[in-house]
Amino acid sequence: MSETISSFATRVVRRRREPVAVQALRSTAAAVISYVVALRLSSEPNPLTAPLTALLVVQVTLYSTLTTSIRRVNSVVVGVLIAIGFSALVGLTWWSLGLLILASLVVGHLVRVDEFVPEVAISAMLVLGVTQVADTAWDRVLETVIGAVVGLLVNLLLAPPLWIGPAGDAITDLAQRMSRLLDHLGEESLGPGKVEQAAARLHEARRLDNDIAQVDTALRQAEDSIRLNPRVKEGLLFRLVLRTGLDTLEICAVVLRVACRTLTDLAKARPDGPLFEPPTAAALREVLRHTAIAVESFAQLITAQVSANAEEAEARLTGELAVARSHRDRLAELLLASAREDPEHWQLCGALLAEIDRVLDELGVEKRSQRLLEELDQNARTRHTGRLRAWTRGRRRGRGGTERPEEAG
Repeated sequence: MSETISSFATRVVRRRREPVAVQALRSTAAAVISYVVALRLSSEPNPLTAPLTALLVVQVTLYSTLTTSIRRVNSVVVGVLIAIGFSALVGLTWWSLGLLILASLVVGHLVRVDEFVPEVAISAMLVLGVTQVADTAWDRVLETVIGAVVGLLVNLLLAPPLWIGPAGDAITDLAQRMSRLLDHLGEESLGPGKVEQAAARLHEARRLDNDIAQVDTALRQAEDSIRLNPRVKEGLLFRLVLRTGLDTLEICAVVLRVACRTLTDLAKARPDGPLFEPPTAAALREVLRHTAIAVESFAQLITAQVSANAEEAEARLTGELAVARSHRDRLAELLLASAREDPEHWQLCGALLAEIDRVLDELGVEKRSQRLLEELDQNARTRHTGRLRAWTRGRRRGRGGTERPEEAG
């Protein structure tokens, strides 16, 4: 019993600092504060529009708040005004609800709230559901403004949670799935049914595309939480490390899918005989096994929070890649000897070898450092160009808007 309570307490303490829990507390606090303020300023007995608006506004990162809050608040206000107009004319029925949604979506496009067009209809439905009295129109608008202001202040004064941890976990999970795929490829049966097994591995490799899309979504959320966040001192570097790391894993996933296709074609070309001779199969198994460990080490390297962990992950990655390359050289010799005896399927064997080389090359520490430096240089040039353009525009305004012929175009 005591162990169960201790385990439960440990999970509670661990989750207390998770971004989801922090975000839930911030949203709840913003809704409650906006409701208390609206109770004092609005004549409505239950000013629920204020906490509804606060929830819509506070469910974003600090960067998203500063860049999209105007459109979000605009969508809420427009939805409230539409609902007020409908409440003055008709009640809440199935046909009035349909007209309300249609009008909200059309008006949302007209007022250019972009990705928040659905929130116009959502706000209109919520408001129409809590009020159908036209006399409370201004109170509802006031409540919307209160909720928006409170939501913005909560985002500005209380730093939003960092989503770096979930993004790192998503990258680690992706690397583990890729590692399992590599292990499965090395354990393929050499007997009957190998075509079906190879096709199953190909389907498994194709599913990595969906996994990468999910990781990209988590990483974008983490990037937004880093921008303009006072708790992050080296946000740019950390963001680029994660982004370039995901790019590398994406390239490896694509190459792995091609390798699975190569093995499937090879299994179809040799339906009766073994896929490889035992020594060749053993060498391939070792290459894939150490490559699988290297993939996980690479994920640990790009998600490491402590420098000691990063150094340990880098040393492990370098060692596994070295061992994998030595087995790769042995595999190349065996494939070459096999091709001399049976040159019919040399193209497929050569393609498999090239795909292994590409994965090992992408996981290399030198390749990662080169890609990271290129991204840093590109970001620096972009920022310098932006400052130069701003300075040029300032000079032109200082000259009264005149522009020399060589500056035009």
